[in-house]
Amino acid sequence: MTAVAMGSVLGRVIPPLTVRMARASNPRGTAAMWVRDRLNGLFTDGDFADWYPADGRRGMSPAQLALVSVLQYAENFTDRQAADAVRCRLDWKYCLGLELDDPGFDFTVLSEFRGRVAEGDRADGLLALVVDRLAEAGLVKRRGRVRTDSTHVLAAVRRLNRGELVAETLRCALEDLALQGEEWLAALVTPDWADRYGRPVRYDRLPRGGDALIAWVLGVGADGLHILRAVYHDDAPPALWELMSVQVMRRVWVQQYWHDEAGRLRWRAAKSTRDRPSRRATGQRNTGKTSADGRPDPASARVPWSTMEIVTPHDPEARYSQKVSAAGPFRD
Repeated sequence: MTAVAMGSVLGRVIPPLTVRMARASNPRGTAAMWVRDRLNGLFTDGDFADWYPADGRRGMSPAQLALVSVLQYAENFTDRQAADAVRCRLDWKYCLGLELDDPGFDFTVLSEFRGRVAEGDRADGLLALVVDRLAEAGLVKRRGRVRTDSTHVLAAVRRLNRGELVAETLRCALEDLALQGEEWLAALVTPDWADRYGRPVRYDRLPRGGDALIAWVLGVGADGLHILRAVYHDDAPPALWELMSVQVMRRVWVQQYWHDEAGRLRWRAAKSTRDRPSRRATGQRNTGKTSADGRPDPASARVPWSTMEIVTPHDPEARYSQKVSAAGPFRD
């Protein structure tokens, strides 16, 4: 692999033509332009001096790549969209100090840069650097009051509906089981499982219509139950049931499925929006079926509360929460 040395910024001074065009098209400025004006670009190449070898092929400026990554996150862009913005958007060229005819870079450079950020404690160091620069600019206070909900962190996961959740959970478990016990797993599955669980469920459309969807999730549930029974059987390799993905699947199956009196697998009903722990003391709000102690009636077989329900197999500690300003998967 060819070593890549640290590149350099194209110039700390914004080209005059870029300034005129960006100001003419955005007289009030944009977030990207404010970053340049208030923070002078936020990063310098010296901040990344120990990330790259001293010799080797000259690469992109790490300060620019870090700044592009910040803008990309702020606008929720993919790598390809972010690279297009560097080439096409005047406010991004202003922020990065680029000439109007600068061709930018290939979008794959961003993923390579994130790989460098992920090494060691570089991400923590970069975050501390950003906080220091914001404090120097007077945008944050160094020792301000800590909010009581500051431990709630937005989970970087895609929110799945319940059908996607069970299918993706089973797929993740099958991948880990194939790595740990390929021959054991091959005796349990059939060739059509590769078509159903061979790729993330987001690439496939779920069946439309209530009856068709219920039949589909029950099929997924039966497949997962088949795997769980085999994993916990006495003749199964002991290391398989200890896999995190298998443990997550067991918990998801308990939360999303149940067996009726005849022993048939059933799909749990959705949570009742009227029956919440915070509302059970209010009589007019508590109109759902409850038992004597105020808990939901087990016969209704609904999924658990959001504080317990797993919403993604990729981060089993994430919980769905709705706040005044945002809703989505959060981690405590």
